[in-house]
Amino acid sequence: MHAVFVSGGKQHRVQAGDRIKLEKLEVETGATIDFDRVLLVSDGETIKIGEPELKGAKVSAEVLEHGRHKKVNIIKFKRRKHHMKRMGHRQWYTEVKITGINA
Repeated sequence: MHAVFVSGGKQHRVQAGDRIKLEKLEVETGATIDFDRVLLVSDGETIKIGEPELKGAKVSAEVLEHGRHKKVNIIKFKRRKHHMKRMGHRQWYTEVKITGINA
C-alpha cells in the first residue's frame, strides 16, 4: 500500500516500513506522529485520489532522530571583478519511520 502525503511544503510517496527525512518537526524522539494531509492512497488495485486531500485518511510514523543534512556549498562569483563569496548551509531534518497507512 502506497500513500502520498504533504509535510513541510513537500510531497512524499511512502509505504509502510519506509524511513524518510522530512523538514524539521518539533516532536520528541520516539514519539508517534500522524500526517492527515494525505493526497493519494493506493493498494495496488484501487487508487483513491483526494480533491485536494482525502477525508479521514492518515499516515502514522515514529520519530527516529533529528539531525542535519550534509553541507551544501554556495559560491557566488563575478568574473573580472575580483569578487568571489563562499557560503555553506546545513538544513535540519527529522527522520521518521512509516508505521501505518489508514485510508
